[in-house]
Amino acid sequence: MRKIPKLELEDVKVILAGSEAEARKVGVDMDIAVVDDGGHLLGFARMDRAKVTGVQIAMDKAFTAACTRKLTADYKPVGSPDGMAFGIHSSHQGRFTIYGGGVPILIDGECAGGVGCSSGSPEQDEQVARAGIDAWLKNVKK
Repeated sequence: MRKIPKLELEDVKVILAGSEAEARKVGVDMDIAVVDDGGHLLGFARMDRAKVTGVQIAMDKAFTAACTRKLTADYKPVGSPDGMAFGIHSSHQGRFTIYGGGVPILIDGECAGGVGCSSGSPEQDEQVARAGIDAWLKNVKK
């Protein structure tokens, strides 16, 4: 039987802090969401100048990354108007996200959750999400 990794509150705090630190380096205040493997919100941070419209977007990116176990950016080619899965963005009450900024948290091939960021470019959002996960992974290995 496989053991599914679970995020605890302290893990979420480390991820949020790591993402926030990276957002400051990038120079963009972000909305940052951390969810469990089922896409349920565990923690959220909205930096002072993050876009108000990014709150739900960050949560939806985290949801998509966790539930599909893939980067949200991976869905852009297939979810675009000429893609074979066009319309997928309207699934799950419109929560399914097809642009960058959502990153799954994978441990030994198992999903522990996802991080979603919004307010920058899709590339910046993904960079900030990855930095939070990387900060947590460094912390776990100690």
